[in-house]
Amino acid sequence: MTVENDIILIYMEDQPLVFARVESILPDSKPDWYHITLLLLQIPLQVTSWILKDVYINGDTFTMNGKQMRLEKIEAPDPPLQEEEETQPGEEPDATANVISFKNFKKE
Repeated sequence: MTVENDIILIYMEDQPLVFARVESILPDSKPDWYHITLLLLQIPLQVTSWILKDVYINGDTFTMNGKQMRLEKIEAPDPPLQEEEETQPGEEPDATANVISFKNFKKE
């Protein structure tokens, strides 16, 4: 179920169009219909409100201006597991690492 603050991907004609964050979902006067406010994650940012059935908010296909539309909730991927080198307390980390100074890249 899609709820406030979820990130969704909006599809138009089965093509991904734009990511959006769900800002609010408020009930409409008609049963099973809702006012959904979306922050479109594009440049420039844009806020839009649609009136949709609950099944459309949760991924069913609907039409808008004759075009097929669909919302897909995005689940964040798990961060990759990093194998950390085991160091004993008080032990210095590997000193062979290179340090790159950014001052050499500074435009003058």
